[in-house]
Amino acid sequence: MMVKVIGGGLMALAFGAIGFIDDYIKVVKKRNLGLTAIQKLVLQFLVAAAYLASIILAGGDSTTYIPFAGSVDLGIFYWILALLVIVGMVNAVNFTDGIDGLNGSVTFFVSIFFMLIAGFMMAGGMSVFAAAVAGGCMGFLMWNFNPAKVFMGDTGSLFLGGAVCAMAFGLNVPILLLPMGIVYIMEILSVVLQVTYFKLTHGKRLFKMSPIHHHFEMCGWGEMKICIVASGVTILMGILCVILTLFGIV
Repeated sequence: MMVKVIGGGLMALAFGAIGFIDDYIKVVKKRNLGLTAIQKLVLQFLVAAAYLASIILAGGDSTTYIPFAGSVDLGIFYWILALLVIVGMVNAVNFTDGIDGLNGSVTFFVSIFFMLIAGFMMAGGMSVFAAAVAGGCMGFLMWNFNPAKVFMGDTGSLFLGGAVCAMAFGLNVPILLLPMGIVYIMEILSVVLQVTYFKLTHGKRLFKMSPIHHHFEMCGWGEMKICIVASGVTILMGILCVILTLFGIV
């Protein structure tokens, strides 16, 4: 388990480093686009692949828990799916950053619930890791709540994305990313739908603006209301995940 904790921590730091490079190019080099999309994706896939390789070298297998189905061995497809899920979720967490306190508050509750799940699974190392991430988010939120005095940028959001994936895969419950990370998924899905719809309809928009938190802003929601609703949804999904864990469904 400690290998997964250390490997997960290093993965989160590596994703944070990618974000730092991107932020550095934007702020210091005065290039608004930072790293190109291709450059970021290549680096992200390399980091995710290195993390999964560390799991394999540590004796990890391709067996995962699926609710109501138990342990399922997906073979080589598990590693392919894991690679896509990690990169996708990291970018989803990145898209969740955009208004004061949103990413930090959602990830705080995600970390708290993964901490509880790790405790129930007797995974002390991962429980401490999740608690550390939650504590970091809480400390950051003291300066990031509206009106924000500090912003996390890609450095922070990509790190948090890596940390969330490290918790899920470290506990061998990546399936819980679906309910637990529902806010992240809605954010990145809104971007995909917006771009796809815009291209198919030659200029029409599905949302007023994407990611979806900006749509709610343009509908008249305040930043605090968006954070409270997103946190509430995360709490409900977190409770569901804890129940699934307690009853041995995952």
